[in-house]
Amino acid sequence: MKNRIHLLIFIGLLGVLVSCGISKSKNHLPDIAHYEAAKPIVTKFSDSVFLSGKNSLLKNKQGLWELYVEGNPLEIGLVTGALSDSLLKKQEQIFFSRIEDFVPSKFQQRLLRNFLKWYNRKLFQNVPDEYQTEIYGVSQYASHDFDNLAPQYLRNLYLHAAHDIGHALQDLALVGCSSFAAWGDKSEDGHLILGRNFDFYVNDAFAENKIVAFINPKEGHPFMMVTWAGMIGAVSGMNNEGLTVTINAGKSKIPMTAKTPISILTREILQHAQNIEEAIAIAKKRKVFVSESIMVGSAQDNKAVLIEVSPEKMDVFDAPNSSQLICSNHFQSDAFKNDERNQLQISNSHSKYRFDRMQELFAESPKINPEIASQILRNKEGLQNIPLGYGNEKALNQLMAHHGIIFKPKEKLVWVSANPYQMGEFVCYNLDSVFKERKNEHVVSFEEENRNIAKDPFLETTTFKNYQKFRIEDHKIDSYLKNKTEITFDFIRNYQSLNPDYWVVYYKAGLYFYQKKYFRLAQINFEKALTKEITTVPDKEAIEKYLKKLKRK
Repeated sequence: MKNRIHLLIFIGLLGVLVSCGISKSKNHLPDIAHYEAAKPIVTKFSDSVFLSGKNSLLKNKQGLWELYVEGNPLEIGLVTGALSDSLLKKQEQIFFSRIEDFVPSKFQQRLLRNFLKWYNRKLFQNVPDEYQTEIYGVSQYASHDFDNLAPQYLRNLYLHAAHDIGHALQDLALVGCSSFAAWGDKSEDGHLILGRNFDFYVNDAFAENKIVAFINPKEGHPFMMVTWAGMIGAVSGMNNEGLTVTINAGKSKIPMTAKTPISILTREILQHAQNIEEAIAIAKKRKVFVSESIMVGSAQDNKAVLIEVSPEKMDVFDAPNSSQLICSNHFQSDAFKNDERNQLQISNSHSKYRFDRMQELFAESPKINPEIASQILRNKEGLQNIPLGYGNEKALNQLMAHHGIIFKPKEKLVWVSANPYQMGEFVCYNLDSVFKERKNEHVVSFEEENRNIAKDPFLETTTFKNYQKFRIEDHKIDSYLKNKTEITFDFIRNYQSLNPDYWVVYYKAGLYFYQKKYFRLAQINFEKALTKEITTVPDKEAIEKYLKKLKRK
């Protein structure tokens, strides 16, 4: 369930941070001597508009931050840090304020630190110099409030591996992302179109300040990506050659040492590749430490492929004899598809369910366009449109996404979702317009307003309002269960009425009644949970285990 996944992310994050100051790389700094960069001077026009030469940061009317920066790696890092200074400090506070909530034990922190001081010993050796330099520039604007954990630069460097380390240490796919591509006879105009949900959730505050970054480097291709303050790696992006990258976590075994973070590899592909062949060549150069599917779309090739990587091997899946490509969180290439870990991922997780649902929706919509892509990304129902309950990770729209994104590479068009999740307005940008010759007299939004896709009507429904109430009550029942607090029957009835199709509301009620030795009520609720679409096989087995115990009472 999500709470468990969030805990694992923060365990990985904590381990990354507390290991920084005592790892073998503790004195490492990148060589910035060969880069020229003056300290940026930022003009603040308001709380949402900032300018520094040709560089700018603006918050648009949909609530997305639009960042434009250009220059060498040090210039890009420094001006990004200077423009997003307040966002960077806020984002750090969001991360670190949660650490003690999730890992309060000093003893556990010490154990993790001792392991990871060895584990992280070679990470800096696997990040290209240009990105270490950019991270260094950004880090000069990081908060000093957390210097006791690690110096600014190392703290920021290791944050780029937080996802990978949490993923590797826990042997889990920590995010349940879904992505797809269509071209030829599956696309409305024959041109490539891609969509993806980035289902990475820390908390609501973390996703409040999404940044749509437009980067114009001195070396490589200008590109855009969706990110957050302090993050220079790419999770979703497109360059001005019409090459796109998105990432989907796969089942991974625990490696012996940290290597290149996936987001740094995809950033390198985004900046330095113009077609699929060049993207594959870059992927072959780097050693990663978790398993991941990288969906690469290319306007030049008018198709998409999956570059599937792990610490031991790499393969490419190109959907032979097909004009569509679908990806969730399991592998499809010959080198990986029969691996035991991959087969377990298919049988035990919700990856195959989401994969099948995308195939079902593609069959219902034979010609994909941006509007249909947005509907697929926002879909909340299960196979054959059965109700899953809201927030179920079997859904494509799990009501937790950091962002949804749609690409039309040939036209250099990209749509990025505004809050909440992927249900706010999809704001359209044209990379050809963004990267034309810039002037610095004023700052205006880059959006192509006439191409925007309207927000999801679901946001205006009573059902969505009930889901928002459910999330509050769900946190309460977690607290009650943890602290063994008394719960009223009225609370449980109301809690279940807010999201009646979601198996979790019956499972948690069953846990409470089991805890209180109300065994008949526990049995009723566990049995009711089994009538719903349960997220994973281990979750279902846990309920069945409780029922077996109850039969022995």
